[in-house]
Amino acid sequence: MTAFPNSSLVTIGDTTFHDVVSNQNGQTYRIFVYRPGGEPPKDGWPILYMTDGNAVIGTAVDAMRAQACYPTGTNVCYGVIVTIGYPVDGAYDPLRRSWDLGPPPGQSYPPFYENSPEVRTGGSEEFLTFVEDQIKPMIEADIPIDRNRQAIFGHSFGGLFVLYSLFTRPAAFTTWIAASASIYWENCAINEFLPRFEAAPATRPGAELFLSCGEYETDKLAPFQRGAADEADRLTQKKITRNNDYSVELMNRLNRLPDSPIRTEFEIYAGENHMSLLPVAVNRAIQTAFAIVKPHLIS
Repeated sequence: MTAFPNSSLVTIGDTTFHDVVSNQNGQTYRIFVYRPGGEPPKDGWPILYMTDGNAVIGTAVDAMRAQACYPTGTNVCYGVIVTIGYPVDGAYDPLRRSWDLGPPPGQSYPPFYENSPEVRTGGSEEFLTFVEDQIKPMIEADIPIDRNRQAIFGHSFGGLFVLYSLFTRPAAFTTWIAASASIYWENCAINEFLPRFEAAPATRPGAELFLSCGEYETDKLAPFQRGAADEADRLTQKKITRNNDYSVELMNRLNRLPDSPIRTEFEIYAGENHMSLLPVAVNRAIQTAFAIVKPHLIS
């Protein structure tokens, strides 16, 4: 028996969720939608789409509500947040996200758990089509959206999906935010799509890409990992993942493109590892997607 007899479930303010069946694969996705109160701006609301919807929706909405109410002090305006997740109680559905967020052609891996399906990657194109052809029209039919202020965020495999989306459909969004993107995955398979982008970088005006990783995703171990039984294995894995190196290489390559089709930045978050970085990166995504004044334009 609870010590609080009048207790109630907590809800996320101004947020709803909708279970949507994909026309691509027949699977059900849980779409979380935060819609600000009040009248929309003349051109419609700016909007941020996010992968791993179950894991990020609470952090994203609270970061929005805490900052947008004080715009002169935070440089954050109100906007719409749409996160795309799964009808599960946990933060992730590891099996489905592996397929949805991994770039094609993908590979097969042993099951996560005994007596469960094998893990497959390679469904990014299918997932991107679902977002573009179903989710965006659904949102825009119900909420006035500024199509020139559309952003997308993803972390880890989600960051990899952001890069795949940029390289294959560069006009789908204006602001692209890839935190701890798993560029190394499957021998850097994502780089196979980069020449296509470089040959025809048809981005929107003002396009920008924000890359990031945690301090302990570099060659440094977190303090609690030093001297641990798996220290040597972690150091070996760091030579493979190289999150900071691959991100910097991509940033430099994109910033050297003729006519600067996309401005690219990279940031390291002090004191964070691959998973602890997530709430920090979500907050930065809110600040980036809903910035009133772009910091790089301030003289």
